[in-house]
Amino acid sequence: MFKSAASVERLSNRLARLPGIGRKSAARLAFHILKLSKEEAFELADTIREVKEKVGFCSICFNISESDPCQICTDSNRQHQTICVVEETPDAAALDKAEGFNALFHILGGRLSPLDGIGPDDLRIKELLHRINGDVTEIVIATNPNVEGEATAIYLSKLIRPLGIKVTRIARGLPVGSDLEFADSATLSRALEGRQEF
Repeated sequence: MFKSAASVERLSNRLARLPGIGRKSAARLAFHILKLSKEEAFELADTIREVKEKVGFCSICFNISESDPCQICTDSNRQHQTICVVEETPDAAALDKAEGFNALFHILGGRLSPLDGIGPDDLRIKELLHRINGDVTEIVIATNPNVEGEATAIYLSKLIRPLGIKVTRIARGLPVGSDLEFADSATLSRALEGRQEF
């Protein structure tokens, strides 16, 4: 069996730990990095280091940010009375591109999944409830349209509705079983416009 240099093997093994990267893709990436000039490779390493040193989570919405609170939470042009609840940061980024939607976000950090041992205490649900004050009039639930996302939406709706806050769910313009981050902005715009009380 062909063996490459030990350092290339270690790099390949590290890359294979990334989501969506299998052993073959990791090996291809490792060999691609090996072909880069020293300057390009060191720039890549420096960029990774910079992200780890500078980027954290907003203490309000839990979006990734280089400042705390983040630019979205401090933007006075946003609709501060509406909070859109999503599972992960890429979902918020996708929805933020939708035309005509200018609300705040709250990133749960996942979705309810009892089979995977993920319950309400594993998500940022308590933090969401703390954000709901006299100014908030609507919570838009934009979890992914799959079994776990629907369960999370129902759970949140049952918690929030008794507080007298309008709870809406994005419309079904999104294919069931898909992820928000991969939807185009036009589909997301229609889904947001067609949201209904939940």
